[in-house]
Amino acid sequence: MENNKNLFIVNHPLILDKLTRIRNQNTQKKDFKENLSEISTLMAYEVFKNLPVDDIEIQTPITKVTGKTLSKTIILCPILRAGLGMTNGFEYVVPNAIISHIGLYRNEETLKPHNYFFKYPKNIANMDDALVFILDPMLATGGTANAAIKELKKVGFKHITLVAIVGAPVAIKKIEQKNPDVKIYLSALDKNLNDDGYIVPGLGDAGDRIFGTK
Repeated sequence: MENNKNLFIVNHPLILDKLTRIRNQNTQKKDFKENLSEISTLMAYEVFKNLPVDDIEIQTPITKVTGKTLSKTIILCPILRAGLGMTNGFEYVVPNAIISHIGLYRNEETLKPHNYFFKYPKNIANMDDALVFILDPMLATGGTANAAIKELKKVGFKHITLVAIVGAPVAIKKIEQKNPDVKIYLSALDKNLNDDGYIVPGLGDAGDRIFGTK
């Protein structure tokens, strides 16, 4: 993993503190959701730090000045359901971002992803110029992430970044093999997967813990 130039670990002390909270099996739904959203906001500052900007002239109460404005269309694409838990955190930083959604679930027996929903903006003049950020707390096998990337590229998006809270080395390797152009941001790269395909140590099923369905 050390040689993967597209992998970035955002391990700010505040993120590490909140990550420990959501890893804890005793953390209840409300605190899990809040800390997950807060981690997402903190990660967003790092993920967005190189966004391109254009000059813009404005009038302050005192004088005219040249400032900066974001120059690209930003699209947040949470993978349903768990990715919704990260959306508010990122949208807080870039409130004018377009929100796309992609529904992919992992078959518990085959571990392969199945696409059941995909909503994206079709009225963007230059889709290949937009910046897309896939949001999903767990990057386990890499199958779901690669499937999402495939769907986005199929409709014309070219600049794609994947953001997750925790990931496993096997997933990073699969994404690097199939989509070497995609940058990956994590708050932690965990050890491996267990026999059920869950990240170890991980944080359990993020979707179930966000929505209280387990």
